[in-house]
Amino acid sequence: MKKGLLALSPLAVFIVLYLVTSIIVGDFYKVPITVAFMAASAYAVIISGGIPLRQRIETYSRGASTGQMMLMIWIFILAGAFASSAKAMGSIDATVNLTLVLLPPQMLLAGLFLATCFISLSIGTSVGTIVALAPIAAGVAEQTGTSVSLMAAVVVGGSFFGDNLSFISDTTIAATQTQGCKLSDKFRVNSFLVLPAALIVFVIYIFMGSEVHAPTASTEMEVFKVIPYLVVLFTAIFGMNVMAVLTLGIVLTGIIGICNGSYDLYGWMGAMGDGIVGMGELIIITMMAGGLLEVIKHNGGIDFLIRLLTRRVNSKQGAELSVAALVSLVNVCTANNTVAIITVGGIAKRIGDRFGLDNRKCASILDTFSCFTQGLIPYGAQLLMAAGLAGLNPIAIIPYLYYPFAIGITALLAILLRYPRRYS
Repeated sequence: MKKGLLALSPLAVFIVLYLVTSIIVGDFYKVPITVAFMAASAYAVIISGGIPLRQRIETYSRGASTGQMMLMIWIFILAGAFASSAKAMGSIDATVNLTLVLLPPQMLLAGLFLATCFISLSIGTSVGTIVALAPIAAGVAEQTGTSVSLMAAVVVGGSFFGDNLSFISDTTIAATQTQGCKLSDKFRVNSFLVLPAALIVFVIYIFMGSEVHAPTASTEMEVFKVIPYLVVLFTAIFGMNVMAVLTLGIVLTGIIGICNGSYDLYGWMGAMGDGIVGMGELIIITMMAGGLLEVIKHNGGIDFLIRLLTRRVNSKQGAELSVAALVSLVNVCTANNTVAIITVGGIAKRIGDRFGLDNRKCASILDTFSCFTQGLIPYGAQLLMAAGLAGLNPIAIIPYLYYPFAIGITALLAILLRYPRRYS
């Protein structure tokens, strides 16, 4: 018990130093998140006794530089370059102007949420959806006087709709493969859990949108400046790799921007450089989070959580709750919902087989609770990406994340109320 708690204690150090301290002083910008991760990382390395210091640092470095981490960092770099070069050539202003023309003010929030849900369902990735829509959401917020944090949260929430339900989402594939059920069956059961939540949030956004006062859109429609965003959206929808999508978007911003005189070759390069530098803190946080969580895993923290949550299960309801708690806590420790599902998927299958759980509902619980947790941790890729593109602190977005909160509540009620009955 003591060893397991000690292994998890670096996470507690981070939470106390960053969240608790920020709450006490009433300012989430007072303690930089990078400093909190640095202190927690140093503490994690110090308490990992029994092996030479060099090996402890190597363990930390291995977690910070895994293939998955480096892929994420490359996406951040390309996203920064694309967002900055698109902004410099006027793509964001043109897209915002088009949005204000197409949508009435009272439907801006609900329309943006619906569009985000559709796009994320089509492309199966929350990060890709956020990359495409977060800058537009921030631009709409500035033009309408709406909270940028609220607009960013609308995009983040809608992005998890597709991450949770899409047939090509990595979380869906991981959940169905570990539980041994069909994608279509899991989709059907999962729909019972999250569609009510999506409908409730959509209605909330309609009512909230009634307070939005949009300025009159410019009559000059520079549709050609919207082309980079449209190409990014449609190529992603048709299944192109997110790195290829962003590279294509960057090239298009250069061609269009230079041709229309928005900037010259060096101006384009300068804009890309500014965007990449702007992602610096995000990249550092990602690497330190990866290293910290690898040390926790190496010291047995995740294994301790698994044992702790499965030792007193004695009913179907308890089994489903343990699966939900297990994937949620491991997600907090790994900051990656796909990795969390893969990590606990085998354990969840054994729990399901032992207590006669429907594997379709078990897969849905794994996926839904992992998305719920991933949507609320400030050091997860989705919140970091949205915050970076919108120029916010990740914590500022969390209070407005209605959809992740809603799917967490509906999924918990589905377990407690044995809903849907035929799968429970």
